[in-house]
Amino acid sequence: MSVHAKRAVALAAGLSSPAVVMADWTMNMSPGVTGTSNQIFSLHMTILWICVAIAVVVFGVMFWSIFAHRKSQGAKPANFHENTVVEILWTIIPFAILVAMAIPATATLVEMYDTTESDVDIKITGYQWRWQYEYINEDFGYFSSLSTPRDQIENRQAKGENYLLEVDNPLVIPVGKKVRFLLTANDVIHSWWVPEFGVKKDAIPGFINETWTRVDEPGIYRGQCTELCGKDHGFMPVVVEAVPEEDYNAWVAGQREAAEKERQLTEKDWTMDELMARGEKAYQTACAACHQADGSGMPPAFPALKGSPIATGEMDAHIDIVVNGKSGTAMQAFGNQLSEVDLAAVITYERNAWGNNTGDMVTPKEIFDYKNQE
Repeated sequence: MSVHAKRAVALAAGLSSPAVVMADWTMNMSPGVTGTSNQIFSLHMTILWICVAIAVVVFGVMFWSIFAHRKSQGAKPANFHENTVVEILWTIIPFAILVAMAIPATATLVEMYDTTESDVDIKITGYQWRWQYEYINEDFGYFSSLSTPRDQIENRQAKGENYLLEVDNPLVIPVGKKVRFLLTANDVIHSWWVPEFGVKKDAIPGFINETWTRVDEPGIYRGQCTELCGKDHGFMPVVVEAVPEEDYNAWVAGQREAAEKERQLTEKDWTMDELMARGEKAYQTACAACHQADGSGMPPAFPALKGSPIATGEMDAHIDIVVNGKSGTAMQAFGNQLSEVDLAAVITYERNAWGNNTGDMVTPKEIFDYKNQE
């Protein structure tokens, strides 16, 4: 039997007796872990049962009428019109039902939009394709990027439990505290969504949207960007870790200390090996999605960096395009996304990786000075 014949037989066998595959799914919404999400769930269930009751009554009357007044039993159609009582009833009853549903829904909406008296304020900025979290009153912030290995994405490795829903730096918030989120975007429209919080808000360039949450249970909660924002839209997860207040305060203290150390690294004397090691890590996080891990790029939208005239040419031009981006292209400005240390490291890495071997080294102090010249 030929190869094509064997494939045809296998296909026919598969179609005639398909395997039953059951995914993890549910027919209903899930209760959340916040007061708001539980109110939304309760509203959903209340309105669902109202709709079920209406359907039972309407279809019950309809089927009874069809059966009891069928022609085969000698029923004669009634001839009437403009029945004032009927018209009043079918106006008042739906109106009363709508009012009954609107009252609790309005109360929930008013509470959802009340962002006053927050305990923690966090600014969330969407980038292609990651999130920046800035703790407004704590003087630190960081980026949160997808941490699923490329080998899993490219089917060279088995998928993990949280495939495409895991990040390097989750958003950390305290349990039992009102957390206000200020959302915006740096490039295109994104949308920050955590279903268990009952929170979904667009992040729009040039605008600040507000929302809030108060998480009742410690845990890790996952969501995604729900606004189509470019080629890696599906690689932009949201991970929030809710921790007890004592743990949160200790974490904040550690982040402040780390932010201060990062600022001090600008004046450190870096070696080429140190910059290359840090630069490779920064490149994999911020650049590899477009320019590829091996620097080959995806021309024409994302040019190769391996052997590139930018990565092997004039140093100032290379620094400028990484710091300020390039207008009219997909190349973003990373001046505000990466620290001076990471900018210096990634530029050094690009100039010496994949056989570029220019021998050039950029220091964080040079990046700092370059920014201040602009």
